[in-house]
Amino acid sequence: MVRFHTKSRRRSVWRRIVPFLTFVAVISVSAWVVRWSGVRTDWEPVDEQFTLCGERSSNGCVIDGDTIMIGRRKIRLTGFNAPELAGECEAETQLARRSSVALRDWLNQGSFEMSGGDEPAFDQYGRELRELKRGDDLLADTMIGRSLAQGSGWGFERGGWCD
Repeated sequence: MVRFHTKSRRRSVWRRIVPFLTFVAVISVSAWVVRWSGVRTDWEPVDEQFTLCGERSSNGCVIDGDTIMIGRRKIRLTGFNAPELAGECEAETQLARRSSVALRDWLNQGSFEMSGGDEPAFDQYGRELRELKRGDDLLADTMIGRSLAQGSGWGFERGGWCD
């Protein structure tokens, strides 16, 4: 009889511990995902004039439709994917040029904010990963809305500029 009582007590303890441990595990995994996925809530103001890289000397320049430099910092803009200047076809190269000019023009419309604060995430090429916005308007929405870029993330296929 004592044995049954001990087993019952153990089950009771485990019934209380398992939900707590599950809760702690979910919170820990969520915190890890947010920390390492590049999701940041702190925004840094930027007030810089941009040129196209190689056009003339400035502190800020546009490398292509989704990559900029500020000083020596190379920054990959997130939330969208722009065509490549060294495209697979002439149509992609032309769209990449228009995308780069549109990005430069958006950047030069006035100050904007850049996500990531002092500790941004980095991609495999060592570029900072940043999202840009002016007020409540995200740069990614502007570029995609003007058909100068594609969405990025789950469910989006890259490329297709040469169709």
